[in-house]
Amino acid sequence: MTTPSAKVSTNLSDSLIGDWNYPNSIRAGAGRIKELTDACQNLNIKAPLLVTDPGLAPLPMIKDAIKQCQNVSLNCGLFSNLKSNPTGQNVADGVTAYKAGKHDGVIAFGGGSSLDIGKAIALMVGQSADLWDFEDIGDNWTRVDASAIAPIIAVPTTAGTGSEVGRASVITDEQQQLKRIIFHPQMLPSIVILDAELTTGLPPHITAATGMDALSHNLEAFCAPSYHPMADGIALEGIRLIKEHLPRAFANGQDLDARSQMLVASTMGATAFQKGLGGMHALAHTLGALYDAHHGLLNAILMPYVLNSNQSVIEARIQRLSRYLDLPDQSFNGFMDWVLGLRAQLAIPHSLSKIGIDERQAKRVGEMAVQDAAAGGNPILLSADQYSGIFLDAVRGKVTGQN
Repeated sequence: MTTPSAKVSTNLSDSLIGDWNYPNSIRAGAGRIKELTDACQNLNIKAPLLVTDPGLAPLPMIKDAIKQCQNVSLNCGLFSNLKSNPTGQNVADGVTAYKAGKHDGVIAFGGGSSLDIGKAIALMVGQSADLWDFEDIGDNWTRVDASAIAPIIAVPTTAGTGSEVGRASVITDEQQQLKRIIFHPQMLPSIVILDAELTTGLPPHITAATGMDALSHNLEAFCAPSYHPMADGIALEGIRLIKEHLPRAFANGQDLDARSQMLVASTMGATAFQKGLGGMHALAHTLGALYDAHHGLLNAILMPYVLNSNQSVIEARIQRLSRYLDLPDQSFNGFMDWVLGLRAQLAIPHSLSKIGIDERQAKRVGEMAVQDAAAGGNPILLSADQYSGIFLDAVRGKVTGQN
């Protein structure tokens, strides 16, 4: 029986097209960017601000989206002044552009940085308080004037962060050298367009890093200790989709089937991690703030080292996951072998030293990681010294029992 929240296609060629209302309204399928103006009209947006990054801004996909809006008399503006690890100043600049253009909604179009900044702009356009007043601590979110949050349409062009189904943005506080999570339930985009055709131009190394980011979301959610069987089920299937399709998308960027499945797996990861994240993200957030390194690549490098530190608590769970993935060796070590093999297949560096991160700030890294919001979801509540130790192992490329 088909319900209003899940349209099922009986046409084999349309088997990867779907309309879902979980956790928000999602339009999935190649070519569905053509529905962008329909999405605007559904939300009564007449003057959208399209937020993207400076690399995407000059590309045909952005020009086509703006032209599509102009063809139906939507006054579409463009904002692209943002960094790969977006900052509070980027948000402030975006708010200025939004108000100057008299916009009434946001199209967040691009990778995780574009989506996070777009959502943060939509939040801040109607607020009088400072951005950091809405950091995801305690009940800070209740300070938001929810009636003043602009409507948001999200169009991801990478399969990694899953920010299109998130209620938060990760923004760098440059003064404090910290990544802060800004949260409000209404930061969840109202409409999402998952169009794999927009991802076919991603180079292999970005496909790899963002795909491993999606894996880290699903994997840390599955290993988080809180009770959330729905999130566990989503994470399990998300990991299976990544196992089957990330190597294909990496090998052939024009593989629309693999690209579509990776977009879905990315969305699944960010849906599942409401259960929690963990040490990978606690360290990746820290290193991103200190070294301005790519978030997905950091998670990819850190993955085996954090898994190794949690082995005593997650071993049975990893064995269950290995059975679901039908790995040849369904032990914890067998799963680690799969992770290490996948990283090698995707040309992910084995150590942080390979991307220019050395040991000098080990103590500070540990102190920052233990304070990160993601640390609370780690299967073991690690100390600052333990995080420093994991960091040093990752710099040196030392995975205990695997080398």
